[in-house]
Amino acid sequence: MSDDLHESLRDNVRVLGDSLGRTIADDLGEGFVDKIESIRGLAKRGRQGDPEGRRELIEYLRRLPDRDLLPVTRAFNQFLNLANIAEQHYRARFRRVEDYKPGSQPELGDLISRARKAGHSPRELVESLASMRVELVLTAHPTEVIRRTLIQKYDAIDDCLTGLESTVDSPEKLTRVHGRLEELISQAWHTDEIRHERPTPVDEAKWGFAVIENSLWQAVPDFHRDLDSLLLEAAGERLPLDAAPLRFASWMGGDRDGNPNVTAKVTREVLLLGRWMAADLYLRDLDQLKAELSMWKANSALRAEVGDATEPYRELLKRLTAKVEATRDWAKAGLDGEPHEGGPIIEHRDQLYAPLLSCYRSLCDVGLDTIANGVLLDTLRRVAVFGVTLTKLDLRQESSRHTQVFDELTAYLGQGHYQEWDEAKRQEFLLGELDSRRPLIPRRWECSSETREVIDTFRVVASEQREALGTYIISMAGQPSDVLAVALLMKEVGGDVALPIAPLFETLDDLNRAADVIDRLLALPGYRRLAGDEQEVMIGYSDSAKDAGQLAAAWAQYRAQETLVEVCKRHGVDLTLFHGRGGTVGRGGGPAHAAILSQPPGSVNGSLRVTEQGEMIRFKFGQPDIALRSMEIYACAVLEATLLPPPAPEPAWREEMDHLAEVAHKAYVGVVRENPDFVPYFRAVTPEGSLGRLPLGSRPTKRRQDGGVETLRAIPWIFAWTQTRLMLPAWLGSGEAFVQRLAEPGGLERLRDMRSRWPFFGTYLDMLEMLSAKADIDIAAYYERRLVDEPGLLELGAELRGRFTKLQAALLDILDQQELLENTPLIHQAIAVRNPYIDPLHGLQAELLQRNRDADGAISPALTRALMVTMAGISAGLRNTG
Repeated sequence: MSDDLHESLRDNVRVLGDSLGRTIADDLGEGFVDKIESIRGLAKRGRQGDPEGRRELIEYLRRLPDRDLLPVTRAFNQFLNLANIAEQHYRARFRRVEDYKPGSQPELGDLISRARKAGHSPRELVESLASMRVELVLTAHPTEVIRRTLIQKYDAIDDCLTGLESTVDSPEKLTRVHGRLEELISQAWHTDEIRHERPTPVDEAKWGFAVIENSLWQAVPDFHRDLDSLLLEAAGERLPLDAAPLRFASWMGGDRDGNPNVTAKVTREVLLLGRWMAADLYLRDLDQLKAELSMWKANSALRAEVGDATEPYRELLKRLTAKVEATRDWAKAGLDGEPHEGGPIIEHRDQLYAPLLSCYRSLCDVGLDTIANGVLLDTLRRVAVFGVTLTKLDLRQESSRHTQVFDELTAYLGQGHYQEWDEAKRQEFLLGELDSRRPLIPRRWECSSETREVIDTFRVVASEQREALGTYIISMAGQPSDVLAVALLMKEVGGDVALPIAPLFETLDDLNRAADVIDRLLALPGYRRLAGDEQEVMIGYSDSAKDAGQLAAAWAQYRAQETLVEVCKRHGVDLTLFHGRGGTVGRGGGPAHAAILSQPPGSVNGSLRVTEQGEMIRFKFGQPDIALRSMEIYACAVLEATLLPPPAPEPAWREEMDHLAEVAHKAYVGVVRENPDFVPYFRAVTPEGSLGRLPLGSRPTKRRQDGGVETLRAIPWIFAWTQTRLMLPAWLGSGEAFVQRLAEPGGLERLRDMRSRWPFFGTYLDMLEMLSAKADIDIAAYYERRLVDEPGLLELGAELRGRFTKLQAALLDILDQQELLENTPLIHQAIAVRNPYIDPLHGLQAELLQRNRDADGAISPALTRALMVTMAGISAGLRNTG
């Protein structure tokens, strides 16, 4: 990356930082700004290798009066958010959405050229893109710490940066943009950055729809225009009109796994909201089309539809507008709980698509192709991608909830207890009932409220159009009966709607048994009659890593996919793998392009589903330019994995991974599950106990409110370690595996060979390198000094930091580098720029945690808020939470 690109990023960070300084001075005085500068200066000295600077920083922070703690934390938090805006702007401007090594940015044009050289015909390229089914599933996992009101202000600040760059030659405009920038930064400073209440699932869904309205609505047609241009050049034809290589689904309002706040009523409300928002957005499109399509030339088909109207296109669009308006009114009435008095509404995609297609074909038939391929084509593309619901809503529920339904039902019917039956008996019962023509569930059955809620969810399914809904996901699935149970509930209560059912395999044992479960399931003729020749399976990344450690989990995920591909091939079934990835590496995160290309060959065969979670939705899709680039990256990676798949691992590499995973798993379990000091250490040294106060999402932080680490959800587990900079979930176990291997003859050569020739292993090391660079054992040691006093816990802390140091040395050896991130300068610079602003937040957080414990959790509201702001600020600085 050239220096001038770095310079533009630095300039914007400086412009925003200076403005924030003026805003704070206006509010709290120059003296307070001087304090902030003193703290930043000490943090910088500490980062430049001066231990005295670090010691002085901590002493300075501990001497701050209580009244200063909240504004100091707010100042550093705001600066880090402004630095993120500058970086996002830089990435959008220079098309660097993901963190790649220089020269490895994926470009669709380059890929098409490579595919042609490899012997793929132009027709094959068009067909591959036309039949591609990539669904990006937006989830409301609670990792977005920033309030929506601030996100809107930050987007407007980003617009100002664009304005500053485009008004250099106009002093008057420049002054106006600077004025607006000062105003927005002042607004942000005077807005509470911490929500006072948790968002509801409906709030989360509204946030997801806002991303579509503000960004994806524009990015989707832009993406298709770029794709059309490439295909016209390479193959002489456009992408078919109804093709949608990338579509969007959502879990917001549908994910009830461990979230009692997601009810059937909430799901129905979110579905209505989607219909309302879709109608509202299409009405804006139709208004523009009515204004622009004033032509009189039309083909006979359109004439037959509209008669002898002088402006046939406007006439047809007027009729369509009336139906879309009626749809919006119907959805609004439903949301308000009122009856709808209006005319016929649009129920499904074709009713919206067909009239627009008539206009398109007519324009082409009368020689007005240029007009047809303008804004009308953009609207057709939107309909192909978003339908009339904007996203498909997935539903997710834990397998035990379905078991409970059948246990209550069989007991009520006098057939015994389903819960006590073995797998064979469960299958026999479920398959028999799936074949039966009589209803199973009595009409006046009085069941528990939990069972009633499950049944009500399937009633929502029955009342919906099929295209509004995505997949039904079963978490903690372990047997074929878990899938059959959902199929039977869908038959009994779900009406004519039969959704794909995806078991989610998420622990190490589940992943190892996944192929066997699917093999037994697909061998059941009763199930095959229902499911046909398609099967979706979800791979869980978060819980498997928490359960087994990152290295063992990554290898188990890879092997599970390989065996699932083989099983489905043998049964003649098309497999779609659904990757439940989080934002952080400990939850399967990382650059999408590298992640997709590191999957087993054959596992990405033109189809892929993947979750986009929390703050990653904003980072990847929050602005049109970045969303456009993110979509291109996904299309590029899936096309490459389909047409030019990675090599299968050599047998020797498999053996190596088996051995590495075994050593890593043993080391991880030895610490996390077998060391009696581990859970007390985790509770003592991290802010885990205070995380519940941070109102991030609608979901509780624990599956159960008692118990140890195993009851924690993967997000707070990772969030807590991220806050202290030990990043333990991402690396624990890997160091022992690598150190042991490097001590053996030929070990280094083998690992370097795997790194250079096997994308799976290379990507794993890249992710480990990035996380290791974000980790900081000096900061982790400070938390320990401030918060831990038991000798056993101190001993464990020292041991963990020693393990990390050995991992880092082993990693540099394998990578053949002198320091981490040598080859990824943008990430290296981003971390270096932010550290002097994050360090004070770490110091203050440890101080506030100790004060909170000394006061038995009864510190003042201002100090409680300051503690929460430190969590938000550290998350912003590291660009991820959980």
